[in-house]
Amino acid sequence: MTQLLRRSPVSFKIAPVRRELRDGWNVILEYEGEGKGPYLVDLSHSGKWDVQDTNLSQFRPWSLTIPQTPGQCVFQSGILINRMNRTQAACWHLCRTSPQVPEESAYTETTDATLLLAVLGKEVFSILEKISALDFFSPERKTPFLLQGPVLHVPCQVVCLAKDDESAAVLFTCSRGYGESVVKGILSAGAEWGLRPAGESVFANFQSILS
Repeated sequence: MTQLLRRSPVSFKIAPVRRELRDGWNVILEYEGEGKGPYLVDLSHSGKWDVQDTNLSQFRPWSLTIPQTPGQCVFQSGILINRMNRTQAACWHLCRTSPQVPEESAYTETTDATLLLAVLGKEVFSILEKISALDFFSPERKTPFLLQGPVLHVPCQVVCLAKDDESAAVLFTCSRGYGESVVKGILSAGAEWGLRPAGESVFANFQSILS
C-alpha cells in the first residue's frame, strides 16, 4: 500500500544535508550551513492535538497531568502540554518517535492543519519583539508558559520554553495557511542577527539542554 505523503506548509530555500521519511513527512534533520544560530526550525510534522472537555483533569495525555491554570505548561520527555482555557488544552508531541494516537473523542488532531515553528538561541527575544507585542518577561510567568496572541498579526499559541540567552527557545503554532508569509516575516526580522533555517536535529540538541 502506497504511503500518503504529508507536506509542511513551509519550505526553506536552503539545501538539506540530512533528511528522513517519518509517518509520511519528509523531515529535514540538517540544512547546509546552519551556523551557530539563532535558528528557525520547522516542526510542523510533530504530532499535535487539542483536547476539550468541561473536566480536563480526567485526561492524562501520554501519562502527563494537564496543568490546572490557563497559561501554564508541562514539558517532559519531548511532550508539551499547554493549558489554553477552562475547557481546552493543546498537546504537542515533539519526540522523534511516532506518538500513540489518543483514543478518546475529546481529542482532535491538528497536525496537518497547523504550522509549528521553533525560534532558538541567542537574540530570540530581540527578534520576537520586532514581530509581536507579547510579554515574555513578566516575573509572574515561569518557564515553560503559554501566551496566546498575534505574531506578525496572525493569531498564535506561543510557548516560551527557556529564557537563557544562549539556550532561549520559543515555539509557536498557527493555521498552516499563514505559513509562507509568517516564515518570510520572521526571517526578515531576524536577518540582522543572522537568523537561519535549521533542521530538527538542532531542536533535539536544545531539548537535551533543557531536559
